[in-house]
Amino acid sequence: MRPEPQPALITGARVIDPASGHDTVADVWLRDGVIAGIGRNQGTPEGVLRIDGAGCVLCPGLVDMRVALGEPGHEYRETIATAARAAAAGGITTLAALPDSSPAIDGPALVHWLRTRGEETGSVTILPYAAATQGCAGEVLAEYGLLAEAGAVAFTDGARPIANARQMRLALAYARGFGRRIVQHPEYPGFSGAATEGALATRLGLPAVPAAAEAMLVARDLRLAQLTGGAVHFAHVSTAEALALIRAAKSGGLNVTCDTAPPYFDLNETAIGDFRTYAKLNPPLRAEPDREAVVTALADGTIDAIASDHQPRDADDKRLPFAQAAAGGTGLVTLLGITLAQVTGGNLTLMAALALLTSRPASLLGVEAGRLSPGAPADLCLFHAERAWRVVAGELPGKAQNTPFDGRALEGRVLGTWKAGRRVHA
Repeated sequence: MRPEPQPALITGARVIDPASGHDTVADVWLRDGVIAGIGRNQGTPEGVLRIDGAGCVLCPGLVDMRVALGEPGHEYRETIATAARAAAAGGITTLAALPDSSPAIDGPALVHWLRTRGEETGSVTILPYAAATQGCAGEVLAEYGLLAEAGAVAFTDGARPIANARQMRLALAYARGFGRRIVQHPEYPGFSGAATEGALATRLGLPAVPAAAEAMLVARDLRLAQLTGGAVHFAHVSTAEALALIRAAKSGGLNVTCDTAPPYFDLNETAIGDFRTYAKLNPPLRAEPDREAVVTALADGTIDAIASDHQPRDADDKRLPFAQAAAGGTGLVTLLGITLAQVTGGNLTLMAALALLTSRPASLLGVEAGRLSPGAPADLCLFHAERAWRVVAGELPGKAQNTPFDGRALEGRVLGTWKAGRRVHA
């Protein structure tokens, strides 16, 4: 058993709790794994560790709602232990793990196993997504009732779309009965490619997928959600057309939500340069008008959360010709910094940005996280919003180093992360 965390007092930080709208300079007491109080100038009793937070922001630990773990089955890419270290370095204390591993997380025992492995790290809570179909193969629905009872927070086939319309209809209807969402990778079946269709892909001679493939599946699934009354969540939305459909569906009262990831509001397709495989992602990077549309959708509330979309890859997965290289990029350590660039650029307020990383994804997942208030778990992130650092592949925490942001200068350095009152990153 781990020893009880030492009582601590974080003093003089700007305390931001997006769940309540609280934003003030204060001292925060941590005791017995929870937030014991928020106030000012109360002194430091004997035996209490004092931490100077002056000039820093203290917010809830980040809640990352889309993470691929290499384990089980691809431990050469990432393990739960290495992902937990990277998450702590990025201020993340809760993450939702995708089920398209090997084996797929399609049974209650595997859901329990993932939750337990998260607890064993002592630094991150792992919320398992369960497979929407057995083996994430898209053919036979998984046992939603047993999986929900075991603790699955939603159902998805991960990076694979649920291609069959009948299966998607059944999935939405069954998930509704257990109070869960279907999380869809929006790419219409039959389309695939290494880049987004357009002049750049043509010049580079790359197999390309039309940007419309995203909106096509979004349109289908919105109709199925309307038909079933089920809740659908679209992951890593990256195109203006898809966002317009989601915005209209929300206005019409459909139970639809979505997230995006930092590459889709910080980069565009030119980042692939001359076959730069670290920038090969799934979905692929889009044209500049689509990136601008994602920024607008973050600001107007169409997008409900920002997720890292962490996809660890081994060096050998990327040291291939661009068309054959594996898609995916790491994102745990850069999630906060890239999001804060939207604050610096004037597109988001700091409160709104942190809400997209904490309280809003926690609400979507239906978990008690993403809050900074007395009595809440002491899951916290302390960062300096103006402290600069540079993303360098090969020097990041964690095993996987395949970042599309290699060489990117960022502001917003995580100085401390606490999980249940225990400091897990400094």
